[in-house]
Amino acid sequence: MFDTKVALVLRDDLALWQKLNVTAFLTSGREELIGTAYEDAAGNSYNPLLVQPVIVLSSDAAGLKKIYERALSRDVEMSLYIEDMFSTGHDAANRATVKNYSPEDMPVVGIAVRDEKKLVDKITKGAKLQS
Repeated sequence: MFDTKVALVLRDDLALWQKLNVTAFLTSGREELIGTAYEDAAGNSYNPLLVQPVIVLSSDAAGLKKIYERALSRDVEMSLYIEDMFSTGHDAANRATVKNYSPEDMPVVGIAVRDEKKLVDKITKGAKLQS
């Protein structure tokens, strides 16, 4: 049904609350993935949801770094969550902390990519289904 694939890769040593937090943030990064509002038979409105399924994967820190580098080298758009964001309290602080790092030093704990299925599979090679 979809020509593209959406994959999130999380560092495997995160606490459960961190995994859930990172997942929530990463899925919010692509406007074209957001559908339209829902409405029930009584006319109550509900927020839109994602239009495409998302696969959530995990990897150790070294593997996640490779996945991040593969996405960068292929100019694939990605959403990024770094370790410092766990201690910031708002969006501007999140952007500022990312700005402090060069790509080779980025303390990545999660990324999200959406692209052609085969390319996403190549980029995320080595990651395992999140459990």
